[in-house]
Amino acid sequence: MDVERIDLPGIGTSHVVTTARGRRIGIVSHRTGRRDLVVYDKEDPDTSVVSVALSADEANAIAEYLGTARIVEQLAEMQRQVAGLVTEQLVLAAGSPYDGRTLGDTRARTRTGASIVAVVRGNDVIASPRPDFGLLANDLVVVVGTAAGVEGVATLLTDG
Repeated sequence: MDVERIDLPGIGTSHVVTTARGRRIGIVSHRTGRRDLVVYDKEDPDTSVVSVALSADEANAIAEYLGTARIVEQLAEMQRQVAGLVTEQLVLAAGSPYDGRTLGDTRARTRTGASIVAVVRGNDVIASPRPDFGLLANDLVVVVGTAAGVEGVATLLTDG
């Protein structure tokens, strides 16, 4: 059985299994630690029809039952990530107060302690963007820091 790992920018990671009958079932691991069991719509594989909140033990038990020890390992790794260091990919939404403004305007590192280390725009990766780099809606912003710092950047990019 193949497990598809899908990064969900600003949310976390999803691990999805497709059954022999074509149903997609997944566990969404939110960066906050929350986990949800999700059953996707057969007609629209990106839309969930059922979502059930799970404890960490419940998520691990389901993963083991499905015979996908890789899910358990990846969920554990997601929580461990280099001794408290977290990397997230956040989408700069249309309507963000920083859409059309420079990276320096965010003062992200000063305000949150987390660093914006790259921006992905279309097929281009801008590593170590300078403070005068202009942000645009739909940019994928790569942030590194503590979980609290990364959450702070997510809030900053959304609310200002």
